[in-house]
Amino acid sequence: MSVSSELPPTRHIVWDWNGTLLADNEAVVASVNAVCAAYGAEPVDLPGWRAVFGRPLRDSYERVLGREIDQRDWRAIDRVYHDSYRRLLPTCELDPEAPHALREWRERGGSQSLLSMFFHDELVPLVERFGLSSMFGRIDGLRDSEVGGSKAAYLDAHLRSLRLEPSEAVVIGDVTDDARAAAEVGAECVLVSTGVMSRAALESTGRPVADSLRAAVSRITPTMAR
Repeated sequence: MSVSSELPPTRHIVWDWNGTLLADNEAVVASVNAVCAAYGAEPVDLPGWRAVFGRPLRDSYERVLGREIDQRDWRAIDRVYHDSYRRLLPTCELDPEAPHALREWRERGGSQSLLSMFFHDELVPLVERFGLSSMFGRIDGLRDSEVGGSKAAYLDAHLRSLRLEPSEAVVIGDVTDDARAAAEVGAECVLVSTGVMSRAALESTGRPVADSLRAAVSRITPTMAR
């Protein structure tokens, strides 16, 4: 599989949601700061969170909070973060280029789906709220209670459900885990710098990095289904 900026023609795009199609950076940082407040730590801004954000996610919080996090802490952090994020979610909008990018890929003859590590039961009505459900051949979110793990197993199951070979798909996402998941299953990937991870971290994957959704789609050439 190539790691250059030249991508082979593909049938299908697997879109990420948070930070990719959904512009939720402000809600994310505010929710991280809810955790900081709960633990008496200084708040962070978006550049500060980008500077520490990575996998495993627990390490990012340890750097922000300046302390080790045990399993009890981790459960509490998850609760505080998601309680705040859910309160702020109604204020989030789509990335301004999202509807156009989705329509453009469909009009060029490609198929597309959505795979998110946000909770499935909350993801589906949110996508419907924005009127995007019909754009996707399949929508999958997280169906178990664990957060912060690798996306690779979920991507593999997603592609199997669509009866697609990994070589027929390109993942578009905003974090290095999207690139790692694509590499593990054998798919291509384009990363966008619109989310909560630094551009330098994205570039370190060796995958193409675009500064907008339309620029990401322009990197990909559709090929018709056989």
